Amino acid sequence: MSYHVPVLLNECVEYLIKNPDGIYVDVTFGGGGHSAKIIEKLGEKARLIGFDQDVDASNNVLKDDRFTFVNSNFSFLKSFLKVHGIEQVDGILADLGVSSHQFDTADRGFSYRFDAPLDMRMDQGSDLDASTVVNEYSAKDLQRIFSLYGEVRNAKTLAQKIVAQRRVLKIKTINQFLNAIDEMIRGNRMKYLAKVFQALRIEVNQEMEALNKLLTQSLAVLSSGGRMVVMSYHSLEDRMVKNFFKTGNVDGDLKEDDFGNKYRPFKILTKKPIVSNEVENKANNRARSAKLRVAEKF
Repeated sequence: MSYHVPVLLNECVEYLIKNPDGIYVDVTFGGGGHSAKIIEKLGEKARLIGFDQDVDASNNVLKDDRFTFVNSNFSFLKSFLKVHGIEQVDGILADLGVSSHQFDTADRGFSYRFDAPLDMRMDQGSDLDASTVVNEYSAKDLQRIFSLYGEVRNAKTLAQKIVAQRRVLKIKTINQFLNAIDEMIRGNRMKYLAKVFQALRIEVNQEMEALNKLLTQSLAVLSSGGRMVVMSYHSLEDRMVKNFFKTGNVDGDLKEDDFGNKYRPFKILTKKPIVSNEVENKANNRARSAKLRVAEKF
């Protein structure tokens, strides 16, 4: 089984590489599919740094002197680049989707298709897992997570149901969780569960906070003319990226200096996000929700 099939592979690499002899960062290395394609296009003097917080990704490290692997969350981008003697880079690629490997490895707990411990940690060294969220968060916090990160319509009653069920029996496995919430499922079962599991995963891995840190640090490490290539898979991520490219912050607040000049740090190269075609969608179903945005730093 393939570790992960890279989405919009050619589009990502073509937009990313402006200077073949430059320094590039793939902050979501995963199976190394995007990185392998990037390396193919780079010159002998170029460098490519691959970040991934999942230790499993280290098994896919590219055997190339131009490549360096960093086993860390991309929220520490600036610090680790400095460790490797890098102050400025020519391009950053971020594929924010969960890897196929994580979804398809049953004991990682990312998918409702398998019974396994309620885990969902991308970084196995993290203290916070899905079981902790489900069993220890208040009803109010659970409601917030399901509403904000999953757009679950009955988030309040779902949260109340979970709190009631865990009083009877601690919810430790996926099957126990599914049994606990079964009567709360509305509409299409698979779509409903996908939203619930997405919400838990985002909370466990603090994905919104990490993305905010990555985007903010990218301004500091990208050289003038450097490109930021970001692929998102749900509306919250896409909105943050869109706002950041427009204004330099994830809230979309357009700042002005004392002379009324608006702060626009990027030239946006994709007025509308690039999406996959039907050929790719049929070959890789997970490509359907991908939205690719690209911007170049002024």
